[in-house]
Parts: sequence; C-alpha cells; structure tokens
Amino acid sequence: MKRELERSVLIERSIIKKFRKQIWNNFIASVKEYELINANDTIAVCISGGKDSMLLAKCLELLKRHSEVPFDLKYIVMNPGYAKPNLDLIKSNLSTLKIDAEIFESDIFDVAYSAGGSPCYLCARMRRGALYAKAKEIGCNKIALGHHFDDAIETLLMSMTYSSEIKTMLPKLHSTNFEGMELIRPLYMVKEKDIINWSKYNELTFLRCACRFTKDSAEDESLSKRLEIKNLIKYIKEKNPVADDNIFRSMHNVNMATMPGWRDKDNGETHSFLDEY
Repeated sequence: MKRELERSVLIERSIIKKFRKQIWNNFIASVKEYELINANDTIAVCISGGKDSMLLAKCLELLKRHSEVPFDLKYIVMNPGYAKPNLDLIKSNLSTLKIDAEIFESDIFDVAYSAGGSPCYLCARMRRGALYAKAKEIGCNKIALGHHFDDAIETLLMSMTYSSEIKTMLPKLHSTNFEGMELIRPLYMVKEKDIINWSKYNELTFLRCACRFTKDSAEDESLSKRLEIKNLIKYIKEKNPVADDNIFRSMHNVNMATMPGWRDKDNGETHSFLDEY
C-alpha cells in the first residue's frame, strides 16, 4: 500500500514538474482561456480507461487541491460492456493513480452492435447521453472529457476532407438534451505526444480502445479515417514542424471576409459573399 501511494505521488509530481511546460501549463491555459471552470461547479470527470481521461482526472484533482476557485469533482467510469481484462486494467489504473471513481453499468455495446449500421457512431452518441444522465443524477452541472489538441485539429481536417464543411470540436458547449449541463474539454491545448510521453515516463499502460468488437487490432485501426488524418498531419509536419500549431491557431482566427459561403449556427441559414457584394 505504501509503495502504491508513493508511486501515485510521483505520478502526480511528474505532471507539475517533469511535464509542467508540456502538460500542466497548457491544461491551465485551456481552463483559463476558455473559462471552463466556475465557482461552485460540480464536475463529473468521465474516465474511459484511456491515457487522456486518466491524465485529465489527475490534472483536475491537482487543480482542485490548489485552486482559489471552489469546485467539486466526481469521477465516473461507465462500463458499456467491456471485456473483463479491459475492465480489470481500468480498475488497476484507478488504484495506481488513487482515483476514487464510481463504475456504473450499461449495455451500450450490445445495443450498438445489434442495431446494425455503424456501431461506432451509435455507441459514441449513446455513451455521451449516458454520461450526461449519470452526471445529472449525481448532482453535477458539467462533464469533463479528455479530448485534446490533436483531437481538435484532426476533427477540423476530417470535416473538411470527408464532410465538406469547416467544423471542429469546441472547448466547451451546452448540452442540447440535458438542460443546465455543459461539456468541457480541459486538455484542449495539450498535445497527444506529450500525454504519451507522460504515460511512458511513469510506465503506465492504458487502454487504447476498450471496444470488444475491434479489440484494438492494427487492421481495424488502419481503416480509421482519423488515422489517415493523423498521418497527413505527420507528413505535413515533416515539411513544416509548426503546422499543427498553425492549424490550431487558424481555428481561432477565421477571416469571414474571405469566406465565399457560411452557415448561421443559430438558424441554419446559408449565406454567400454575394449577399453583400
């Protein structure tokens, strides 16, 4: 027990010491820049079992401990039907990191798989709804997810190349189905490579994909459009090392005067530059 406790302390310290610039400073910058946490918030920290959500849980725990703004945290893990080894790994990591999380059951994997079509799309939507519902049940007004810098820029490029629109994920948004609930992404400015380095430095092994249907096989991963975009960004960075940073900044610097067309987010109406040409 003492050795485990000491290890959890060392893992915590690595966030604010070894990886202060790469992780902690960018985490704090995200929270401040996007005003993600307010006084008296009660935040449900949603832990999937992967590296991102586990790091998020520790960052928020550290922030709560030292913040002058009072807020509360509740850690939740949804079990949508994980295979036993995956669930055991999640529990082991929770113990190692000293995260006191509530694990609640659902049958989302079975429902998504039996519904036909794309189980991944349906699973993602159902998981989000289940997390909101659980968070509201335990008295939270926000849920925190582990999406990071790379998720944001990859989503932007995926939307452009596969959906013919310029769209990405926001650092926070109001729920459309659960009144009074918000979703926040405190790792929005943290790069995935730094999360991976943090995991390796602390000799931590997390789930890469907990879905029992894909089993995280290399074959399934190679079919992912997100992986194609990851490889595209990697290729561009070989020519321009700051390309990812530029893509990220471009999301905050949209020059509407140069856009030939756009859609009004409030009413869905489309507009053309010719309207006022």
